[in-house]
Amino acid sequence: MKKMFTVLMAGLLAASMAVPVHAAEQIKVWVADAAVSFTQEQIEAFKEANPDFAGYEYLVEPVGEGDAAGNMITDVKAGADVFVFAQDQIARLVTAGALIDVAPENAEVIIAENDAGAVGAATVGDTLYAYPLTSDNGYFLYYDKSVVTDPTSLEQVVADCEAAGKNFYFEINSGWYQTAFFFGTGAELTYDTDNDGNFTACNITYASDAGLVALKEMIELEASPAFKNGSSIGNGTNIGAIVDGTWDSTAAQELFGDNYACAKLPTFTGSDGNTYQLSGFGGFKLLDVKPQENEDKLAACDALAAFLSSGEVQLARFEAVGWGPSNLEAQASDAVTSNPALAALADQLQYTIPQGQYPGNYWSLATSLGDSILSGELTPETSDEDLMATLTTFADTCISYAQ
Repeated sequence: MKKMFTVLMAGLLAASMAVPVHAAEQIKVWVADAAVSFTQEQIEAFKEANPDFAGYEYLVEPVGEGDAAGNMITDVKAGADVFVFAQDQIARLVTAGALIDVAPENAEVIIAENDAGAVGAATVGDTLYAYPLTSDNGYFLYYDKSVVTDPTSLEQVVADCEAAGKNFYFEINSGWYQTAFFFGTGAELTYDTDNDGNFTACNITYASDAGLVALKEMIELEASPAFKNGSSIGNGTNIGAIVDGTWDSTAAQELFGDNYACAKLPTFTGSDGNTYQLSGFGGFKLLDVKPQENEDKLAACDALAAFLSSGEVQLARFEAVGWGPSNLEAQASDAVTSNPALAALADQLQYTIPQGQYPGNYWSLATSLGDSILSGELTPETSDEDLMATLTTFADTCISYAQ
């Protein structure tokens, strides 16, 4: 009997070695740390609603949208299958082969259901590469309503902060924030890319009367004793008003308490006597799928991306982690329209342009332009001729990045 048992066990062992057991194929998802738990819950709902995609193991890892692109470009194969990234990284990702164009049937839904800015941000050349997830990456005015009497006028905001001995924060040495002045006066700075994400042309009119008015306004603002260069409530002191984004809404509410208020960016009177609305960039979070060798896995990833970017899930994500939706129906919900920060941002976004693709060198160049004001190299006494020379050099350098 013992001998028969030994023979039987040997046979079972041989059989187990001859037929390997395959683990479920994995789909790796990258989202910001704050959205990990929410995403895991939504994936469970996706699995329940899509039994055709059973058999996949879903791994959600905390990789923020600011880091996702760099990680993917470093090693596409080891990167996530589905990931969230900031829209200004899309050209780099396309060039690196880390993105696949959206399936036509999903593209139709995306275009119909999301705001135009988000759809534009997800497009390179004439190809839609990503699923819009948010329209909440922009900036507007947070202010203490016991200090600021009229948030619609930049001159009044500054005067009120000066009178109260408070600080007004605006990050003028940032290529993201300083466009508020240039775009506000009608100056342009955009780049064209081909379908592979390569920069093909720079469209810039900074070296113009419009650019001169914008630069002079930045210089005038810096000259105020209330001005402080910055855009983070957590790093500010004695704040009366600050240009910042939705990510700091909780900190703003805690700082200002009952005097917490938000508004679109104010207007200003330029050196030419005309009134201009501060503008700037609108930014978006996008969700994408990387190319897959297995068509079945690609179908599962596409379906998951479509589910996670749907209007219903966007609204649930807003309620869970505060991300402002790009889906038009979700944007119109009472929950979103009653949020002061998102309402101010929505008001501001109508005056902005979607942030497209910009070479990495642009950002350091823009910092240098702002630093020339902060250091006192450019002052209210600097001649128009010298200011125009500065803008011409800036424009020529921007153009060189696309050649």
